[in-house]
Amino acid sequence: MSATATFPQQLVEVIPRLRRFARSLTRSAADADDIAQAAIEKALLNQASWTPGTRLDSWVYRIAQNLWRDELRAHRRRAEPLDGMEVQGEDGRETFTRLIEVGEVTDSFHRLPDEQRLVISLVVLDGLSYQEAADVLEVPVGTVMSRLARARGKLAAQMPNDAGRLRAAK
Repeated sequence: MSATATFPQQLVEVIPRLRRFARSLTRSAADADDIAQAAIEKALLNQASWTPGTRLDSWVYRIAQNLWRDELRAHRRRAEPLDGMEVQGEDGRETFTRLIEVGEVTDSFHRLPDEQRLVISLVVLDGLSYQEAADVLEVPVGTVMSRLARARGKLAAQMPNDAGRLRAAK
């Protein structure tokens, strides 16, 4: 992100990664687009609460995650099922993104608990540091590290043919 870019310009630069993060949250392209759009709208409306010089992407991810939590609560209250399971990467880490697009890996990725799936998305796909992921998820760094280790272990155990490539993605 350019330091001289305006807030809306910086926000536009975050959109592809925000959409990917939202897909990790929702497991549905349509729901992810809705969450990403709502997060962008909320970020624009609350621009004054963002501190320039801090990571805009982390701030917008937190908005998206909070919106998704609100959506989940609303679905639970209405007892509505959530839509299908789909993950697509757009500009993430090539090796892991290719694996996620493979059916077996996609299924394994979706079977991970939400907290592990989100850590994989932030650290492996989006390249955030452990501290940045911890800030987005509002958990300690050690929690991010242990969730990531457990997620990688589960994925490797579920896919013996791809285990070597997953370990190499560390």
